[in-house]
Amino acid sequence: MADSLWRRFVRKHWGIVAVFVIAGILVAVGSVYVFLWFVSNAQSTGLVPSSLGLWTMRNLVDFILHGIFWELLFIGIAVAIAAVIGWQWWRRLPGEERWDYRFGRRSRRTKGGGGASLFFFIAFCIKVYADGNWNVPIATFTLNYVVDSVIFILALTAVIIGVPATTAGVWWIRREMKTH
Repeated sequence: MADSLWRRFVRKHWGIVAVFVIAGILVAVGSVYVFLWFVSNAQSTGLVPSSLGLWTMRNLVDFILHGIFWELLFIGIAVAIAAVIGWQWWRRLPGEERWDYRFGRRSRRTKGGGGASLFFFIAFCIKVYADGNWNVPIATFTLNYVVDSVIFILALTAVIIGVPATTAGVWWIRREMKTH
């Protein structure tokens, strides 16, 4: 049933659907071109060394943050404008037609990391900075240093999350024991 509704929607509004498909393709191609432009300029302006063996954590973080900035500036603003235009067009559809194509609740469950990778990257950056290795080439990091850092981060995270979780668990069990 839902397939036929969307098929009917595409047939009825093929022009705007085509515009948004083309816009999506342009955004994807534009994102790649902005990234390639940024990479070549990052090396020529001295933001990062051209040899990966000389990169430091500072270079890596600077590269990521500047890359995000340029992608948001050139692509993100265009996508935001397109989203506003699309929303305005959607709101101008007759109410009963919008109701036919309403977006159902989707599962929030994904196969993504849920932010754990970002958390550990940030924690590793903090650990590298605290150890005084911020401007040291990453190529000089030993396997023992990286593994010890990861284990330290995992242990610290376990303590930070584990102590409040254990306290809450004990409190909840005691409360349940008193009520029964």
